[in-house]
Amino acid sequence: MSTAIAAAVDDAVGELVSLVGAKAGCAAVGVARASFYRARPASKARAAPRPEPEQVRAPQVQPRALSGAERAAVLEVLHSERFADAAPATVYATLLDEGTYLASESTMYRLLRERGETGDRRRHATHPAKVKPELVAASPNQVWSWDSAPRARRGALM
Repeated sequence: MSTAIAAAVDDAVGELVSLVGAKAGCAAVGVARASFYRARPASKARAAPRPEPEQVRAPQVQPRALSGAERAAVLEVLHSERFADAAPATVYATLLDEGTYLASESTMYRLLRERGETGDRRRHATHPAKVKPELVAASPNQVWSWDSAPRARRGALM
């Protein structure tokens, strides 16, 4: 390909990239994307604007999500004195045995996790950080030490 044709192809791909993106622009002209990126300086390749998304969706609310009153009712049961020390799996099974369904087990865990009420409740031992002993001498002959480096083996030079 002559340099004039190559320059025209590069210009065409460059214009298409700003409109439809690199993949579609290179496919339309018939140029490999690797060749397109190799021919452009790194600053131009990063500076090419991406096409705007056609439609930006608003976050949708799950239609089966619990209402505020339902969430409060589940948390009230989980915080009740009867179930204060029980895991959500135990609460869920007990309520089902009694014929009551408030929420799924995972929803109970999720509600507690949102409030920071899940996790390990056991007492864990905490060990103090080890401090390397430091010997400080205020005057001569107060601190004595020895060399603990390994000794040379027989036949080895020091």
